[in-house]
Amino acid sequence: QHLIELFIEGIQALLDSVVGPKGHKYFNLIATLAFMLLFSNLIGLIPFCESPTANLNTNAACAIFVFLYYQYQGIRDQGLWKYCKHFAGPMPILAPLMVPIELISHIARPLSLTLRLFGNIKGEDIVLIILMALLPFFLPIPMMLLMIFSSMLQTYIFIMLSMMYLAGAVASEEH
Repeated sequence: QHLIELFIEGIQALLDSVVGPKGHKYFNLIATLAFMLLFSNLIGLIPFCESPTANLNTNAACAIFVFLYYQYQGIRDQGLWKYCKHFAGPMPILAPLMVPIELISHIARPLSLTLRLFGNIKGEDIVLIILMALLPFFLPIPMMLLMIFSSMLQTYIFIMLSMMYLAGAVASEEH
């Protein structure tokens, strides 16, 4: 119970610090993502199991959902016109330059989330398989400890980036 409470309070504190006072609205999404990603990453520690996040499809589904969700929340929170105006940048004269840059930046986000998680978790799984083949009992133990740390770190990075994207989408700055 204490570990679960620590997990919940940690997610809520991160949301409050990254997104701000509106952060509590996104707790369910971020906590669910964190829980699912952490346990999906850790499944690779079980012998003969591959982490679900070592598959591009799982990561792409999570990343595309986050992408669509923060776009929706940005439009819902600010309105379509104000949200689209955000892509034009602070000065109207720079809009022809800023719009393509912002669009490419936003489209690259799901790709970045997908490939970062896939590469790290798939690499860990491959290294663990190789170590298990070389010396099955003692050599993989340090790697397994490193995998636990890395699984937590990759989960943290994914949810932190998701929160930052949400914070940028719902920010109500005037340009």
